[in-house]
Amino acid sequence: MAPPIMRTDGPRLLAINNYFYRRGGAEAVFFDHMSLFAEMGWDVVPFAMKHEKNEPSKWSDYFVSEIEYGNQQGFVTKALDAAKVIYSFEAQRKLAQLIAAAPPMIAHAHNVYHHLSPAIFSTLKNAGVPVVMTAHDLKLACPAYKMLRQGSICEQCKGGHIYKVALNRCVKDSAAVSGVVFIETLVHRLLGLYRDKIDRIVVPSRFYREKLIEWGWPPEKLVYIPNFVDASQMKADWIEQDYFVYAGRLAPEKGIATLIRAAALAGQKLVIAGTGPEENALRDLARTVNADVMFAGYVSGENLHRLIGESKALVLPSEWYENAPISILEAYALGRPVIGSAIGGIPEMIKEGETGRIAKAGSPDDLAQALNELASLSAADRTAMGRLGRAWIQEEFSPQAYKRRMLDLYATLTPLDLAAVRPYGT
Repeated sequence: MAPPIMRTDGPRLLAINNYFYRRGGAEAVFFDHMSLFAEMGWDVVPFAMKHEKNEPSKWSDYFVSEIEYGNQQGFVTKALDAAKVIYSFEAQRKLAQLIAAAPPMIAHAHNVYHHLSPAIFSTLKNAGVPVVMTAHDLKLACPAYKMLRQGSICEQCKGGHIYKVALNRCVKDSAAVSGVVFIETLVHRLLGLYRDKIDRIVVPSRFYREKLIEWGWPPEKLVYIPNFVDASQMKADWIEQDYFVYAGRLAPEKGIATLIRAAALAGQKLVIAGTGPEENALRDLARTVNADVMFAGYVSGENLHRLIGESKALVLPSEWYENAPISILEAYALGRPVIGSAIGGIPEMIKEGETGRIAKAGSPDDLAQALNELASLSAADRTAMGRLGRAWIQEEFSPQAYKRRMLDLYATLTPLDLAAVRPYGT
């Protein structure tokens, strides 16, 4: 039974995301965003897809049915799901029912494509609900999300040439899947589901804002609001050990092969935390180049904090347009410096020589030099760099800064009384 119609005198946020469990970085931002606004006294109502891993919610009766291609069988089912990917009438129907039951002041969407589909933005617009969306990737420009093809940066779809996603088999190297994504993108653009129905796009990096503008998005729709971490919940008094660390998915675009080669060239110890499709190939590479690498597997929570906190530095060797990795903020919160690639939004999150080092993306030699330069410092110097990083995020990337910026944005779209809501913790 769905919850009854609920009215409230306070502000209500409709929070939208495909998944309602902590599946990745986008979901972490989604849940943390909801928590911050709930702490301020907002009534936060979620809208998502049904999934066995979902967190409990009294609003789950309004969630849409699950789409997971790995679990589906049969041509008819796959065809129906492909139609939902392009335009989900079910999501529109369920969302309209939810809006009627709990009318929101504003809606904030995160990842919606494929599962909920941007069809929901028409529903919100028709209901007169202002819509904000956070761009966690480059889907608003690139049909395949990453501007990456066969391990290299690709911007062939710029200028409206979106047929290239099908021609180049950009999604999973599959003609069928890439074809569906091409049709999806074509329909969404013809209907203006993103450009005309969303009021503001939140971009967590300045790089993404400039890239979207370069691809034709109007600057006035794009608002830079960086991600945040709560440093007060993370200790920074670790005893440093003799290794550098990478933590994340083991995928080609993450540049881990370059990092392993750099570690071998520099003669530095490396710990790799994470799993992914490249793990076996990376293990083989480490043996081939005689790199001192330990594969720690999946690590999370306090164990991950300790692994990063006791390292010489976190290394982020990405070779694609990363947005605004929360892992950098977490490393600073743990009192550690960061070495990152000069690509995407990473450089704007590192103060060269103060909170870490920046290396040329895809260059083992340049990355090896950065590793050696940081290793040549004293432990006290590296700790000082980490402390500078921690002080920086406590000022610019804190929950308080995030709430202030987001409230300012919401106030431009709604009759929000900031003086009334800010006593709740901003």
